[in-house]
Amino acid sequence: MQPLPAGIDVSIKPEVTPFFDADTNTISYIVKDPASRACAVVDSVLDFDYAAGRVSYRSADAIIAHIRANDLTLEWQIETHVHADHLSAAPYIQQALGGKIGIGGNITIVQNVFGKVFNEGTQFQRDGSQFDRLFNDGDSYQIGQMTGFALHTPGHTPACMTHVLGDAAFVGDTLFMPDGGTARCDFPGGDPRVLFDSIKRVLSLPAQTRLFMCHDYAPNGREIKWETSVADERAGNIHVRDGVSEDEFVAMRTTRDATLGMPRLIIPSIQVNMRAGRMPEPEANGTVFLKVPLNTL
Repeated sequence: MQPLPAGIDVSIKPEVTPFFDADTNTISYIVKDPASRACAVVDSVLDFDYAAGRVSYRSADAIIAHIRANDLTLEWQIETHVHADHLSAAPYIQQALGGKIGIGGNITIVQNVFGKVFNEGTQFQRDGSQFDRLFNDGDSYQIGQMTGFALHTPGHTPACMTHVLGDAAFVGDTLFMPDGGTARCDFPGGDPRVLFDSIKRVLSLPAQTRLFMCHDYAPNGREIKWETSVADERAGNIHVRDGVSEDEFVAMRTTRDATLGMPRLIIPSIQVNMRAGRMPEPEANGTVFLKVPLNTL
């Protein structure tokens, strides 16, 4: 397990505003530096009607409206990983408000794998250049006067990062609420042993650290939740609480993953998100197309 970077200060308490998208069970966040008007957006959502082949901007517009209404300055748009269950709205928000788009440096692995799956050809760059910043483990960045830290937490995908901002950590799909467990590991580049190590690293943060989920599926019909803590996860996570061994976790995760179907929006999501939320270039007739490869995923 890699050590945590020096400088994490959980005495800093950013203001976190969640935005829940019921169609994809995704939670996006605005994270405000408590000492300035600077903010970041984490894991934005582009609304997508798959059957109609249409995008819309209700979710993104709500984020834009909140930032404008509160006179905030958007400095960063953080993608915790290449999502397979929703499309990113980062370019749309960037056009309205700015903010550099950042993702983990192992995006290049994802681009290489899925560039082949979708037969993207040589015109699709596989070097992560679609993003403004590629984060490596331990990298830091500023949101106003608040320092953010990027932790490489692979296992769900090779490019997964957890972002620690003061006493708040945004874990992407690495963890769910304690009664929801953990992320699947059967996507290309996923690995349950690697995920176990990544989760233990996240749970080595101070006990009071707030953890913010990217998804919640309301197990057993409870209300939607998105915030927990390191202490609560260590005490009660159904898959990886203290006392669960690595071998036990791997056996559970492998068995469980074998029963799961593919996410409803995986095909459009990956094509768009590996491009930093941008659509493929229009074809000769001026129409943008997303491909559906057969018998490959």
